[in-house]
Amino acid sequence: MTLFMDVHEKIDGLTVEAVAGAHAKDVEIQDRYGVEYKQYWFNEAKGTVFCLVEAPDAEAATAVHREAHGLVADQLIPVEEGVIEAHSHG
Repeated sequence: MTLFMDVHEKIDGLTVEAVAGAHAKDVEIQDRYGVEYKQYWFNEAKGTVFCLVEAPDAEAATAVHREAHGLVADQLIPVEEGVIEAHSHG
């Protein structure tokens, strides 16, 4: 499995409710493709959405978005999770 960050740019009329609704549709069908949409972030003013997804490949991640709501990402970037280490001060 690979982690991907996908980027949706300039979605017209983007709202908090619309993003939540689209994410819920992804989660509803993701198991069919062996995909897990983990988290999303968005900028309402710019109409930009970022989704963190674990998938066997880019095609599977894209298939979920296409079937769930038709909003296919503009970019799909393989990423690795970083760990932030706590630093003690003193």
